[in-house]
Amino acid sequence: MNSRRNFIKQASFAAGAALLIPSFAFDKASKNVGLQLYTLRDLLPKDVTGVIEKVAQAGYKEVETYGFSNGKFWNLTTKEFKSLLDANGLKAPSGHYGMDDFMKTGSTDKLKADIESSAALGGKYFTIAGAHVDMTKGADGFKKTAADFNKVAEIAKASGLKFAYHNHDFEFKKLGDTTGYDVYLQETDKNLVSFEMDLYWVVRSGNDPLALFKKYPGRFPMWHVKDMDKAKPELNTEVGKGSIDFKKIFAQAKLSGMQNFFVEHENNYQPDQIGSITTSCAYIKANLI
Repeated sequence: MNSRRNFIKQASFAAGAALLIPSFAFDKASKNVGLQLYTLRDLLPKDVTGVIEKVAQAGYKEVETYGFSNGKFWNLTTKEFKSLLDANGLKAPSGHYGMDDFMKTGSTDKLKADIESSAALGGKYFTIAGAHVDMTKGADGFKKTAADFNKVAEIAKASGLKFAYHNHDFEFKKLGDTTGYDVYLQETDKNLVSFEMDLYWVVRSGNDPLALFKKYPGRFPMWHVKDMDKAKPELNTEVGKGSIDFKKIFAQAKLSGMQNFFVEHENNYQPDQIGSITTSCAYIKANLI
């Protein structure tokens, strides 16, 4: 009887404690710290094998690719690059690609080659890192691009991938009573099109990531975690050293729909690029997940 009573007490305590833990802590995927490899764009072409090894040594478990060109990642075929990631215990759930050829000509040749590469790496998301918009047409320009997103998302779906769009700051410029980002979210099929929120660019544009999570719950399965220098907002800094309140943002990961996130750092590395990504990873593991 006593053992049963103790079990009930322990179970009740565990349940109560669970309520105190942010819901994102239970999401296995979100515990894997990822890195957008564009962060190391100056190093990768010189020694892709050595740099990928250092990414793993810095504590990362996932990467987001970029730079696929002429069938290769830094002179490695997709198969060779996947073998390199596998050897270092890394997965690539997302990659950054473009779709301008499709938008200009309607040709799907390059698009399908890129999608095939992403799928061969074991990816989940085919992510567009920026797309052409006819800004002279205001909201209608964004509606046209949103329609293209839906079309490309259908092509990606046929290969088992989900489509995602990565923002910068221009999407947040006011267009009457809306913004380009709102147009994208409202004009795309939520069952086909997801969004990778670059938290830095949202904050830099004067917007609040939490407000967007509330307005469009579940639409942001991926994030870019990039901090803003306190003195010079045009500069990046290591995660935890800047002005963005990541603790508050990570606490709303479930509302966002976040499944994967990637550190990205584009300038102002301290003390150097590898040291910078190591500092960011350590902070995230100690404070955010």
